[in-house]
Amino acid sequence: MKHNYFMVVSLCLATFLLFKCTTPNNQEQASAEATTRESQKANAFFEEAFERDTDRKPELQTRLGIKKDYGLWNNVSESFAQKGLKITEDNLKFLKDSINFNQLDKDTKLSYKIFEKKLKNEIAKFPFRLHNYPINQMRGFHAQMPAFLINYHQIEGESDARAYISRLGKIKSHFKQRMENLKVREEKGIVLPKFLFWRVIESSENIISGQPFDQSDKKSTLLGDFVKKVDNLSLDDQIKQELIGEATRVLADSVKPAYENLITFLKGQEQRATNEAGAWKFPEGDRAFSVALAQTTTTNLTAEEIHEIGLKEVERIHGEMEKVMKQVDFAGDLSSFFKFMATDPQFYLPETEAAKQQYLDSAILLINNMKERLDELFITKPKADMVVRQVEAFREKSAGKAFYNRPVINSSIPGTYYVNLYKMANMPTYEMEALAYHEGIPGHHMQIAIAQELEDLPRFRKFGSITAYIEGWALYCEAIPKEIGLYANPYADFGRLAMELWRACRLVVDTGIHHKKWSREEGIEYYKKNTPAPEEQCVKMVERHIVMPSQATAYKIGMLKIMELRQHAKTQLGDQFDIREFHDVILTNGAIPLDILEELVNDWIDAKKS
Repeated sequence: MKHNYFMVVSLCLATFLLFKCTTPNNQEQASAEATTRESQKANAFFEEAFERDTDRKPELQTRLGIKKDYGLWNNVSESFAQKGLKITEDNLKFLKDSINFNQLDKDTKLSYKIFEKKLKNEIAKFPFRLHNYPINQMRGFHAQMPAFLINYHQIEGESDARAYISRLGKIKSHFKQRMENLKVREEKGIVLPKFLFWRVIESSENIISGQPFDQSDKKSTLLGDFVKKVDNLSLDDQIKQELIGEATRVLADSVKPAYENLITFLKGQEQRATNEAGAWKFPEGDRAFSVALAQTTTTNLTAEEIHEIGLKEVERIHGEMEKVMKQVDFAGDLSSFFKFMATDPQFYLPETEAAKQQYLDSAILLINNMKERLDELFITKPKADMVVRQVEAFREKSAGKAFYNRPVINSSIPGTYYVNLYKMANMPTYEMEALAYHEGIPGHHMQIAIAQELEDLPRFRKFGSITAYIEGWALYCEAIPKEIGLYANPYADFGRLAMELWRACRLVVDTGIHHKKWSREEGIEYYKKNTPAPEEQCVKMVERHIVMPSQATAYKIGMLKIMELRQHAKTQLGDQFDIREFHDVILTNGAIPLDILEELVNDWIDAKKS
């Protein structure tokens, strides 16, 4: 018994020592395998969720270069929205109940955080899904649908052409669904302000002008687009003519009555509308605006805090402008300098087609020059090309002064920087440089194209849209070219400041209208007093605020956060700070909420220090 006892003790001790020696490695291996499995499970879920969402949205499919439901429009019914909410709630439940966050690898943890925030945001804003104007002068479906067909619906064969015709044929029923939604909003007191109806009606009338809608010699915008695309196909001429004939018939039989019905409806609603402009007029308007601000800025800043930030930034930028004024030896105060910049002919091209082409050519030169300098500021650069185009005639009168359309991945459709040359007096040459950097390179095109091209990134992050990040980056990109010697002309530098001032004023006026109950006229007066912009541009901007509550706050809040993070990194790292590496942290993770972006920058700082 004694002998056996010692044998057992010895055996136990040996087993213990063997376990002690081998278990850590086994545990590490098991832990690594568990992390891999859980991360794969999470990423598969992210892809499945993105796929389900994309399957429900034919227009998103087209924007992504997918031709699955190529002849359809999105469903905008209430039942469809309710099903979408249920899917979102189910996704959040699965994420919380079935994915172990602590077992995920670093990159997947980041995806988890972003996806969770995305789902929670969708649920939070759902009660206010009708607190908007689906038809307005900025993003109304009446103008977006033709622009979508022109810019995104590729015709690479006969089936694509028939899908285009199918979409034309479904516009009538789609508009009927849209008008039902407008009626529901009206029952809740959500109606476009009276002073904006004429812009929407006019642009709707523009779309149904030209052949086959009237007897003019000029083709309509949609027919012209279809004919141009079909003519480029390698098809028998008879088939081409059949397709064009079918499109012409559908335009006359479906598209024309759709727009006529819409115009009649809008004219009736215009008579019932009021001039009240702010979101405060909506049911639970104050709460709705607070939710909108939180989602737009991805911060906890209140409307009052954002308003005060705007006022301080306006004061600071005015001080920077006074330095430029002294640099060019201008005699007078800042108000006089504003007037000089707004009226002196040297800063404005004439209202001619040749001048418009000159502007486009100059913008292309600026962007091409910036392309040559990218290595000084960036490590990662986009593969997709970018082109500069003039805003189409049918929407130029109501559209903003410039905007960007993302490239379609794995296709021939490049990113597009649109400039609105409807009125050259609204496009001063001293702003040309900053505008090109914001909308083009290194602004929206760099950020959006790089995000789409990132490998091993869930698609919901590649194609994510977080306004404060996206617009904050683009506004930041107006400033950084100065650091490599651009804006050599002091008037161009004033233009940079003028555009930053414009975004600072947006903080003041957006919150002024929707929180402080400013009138349209008060907002216009603030812009006129504090910026060099012409009155027409001030009017357009205030009307933009009115139909897109909170949206305009994203730019400056996002830029300020990026600048804050950059300064923090420089302070922490000293000589180790590399602007190119900092930009890589900002750009190579897709669109990121600002609070999570701060975590990424801090992680990079810690890694550099260690």
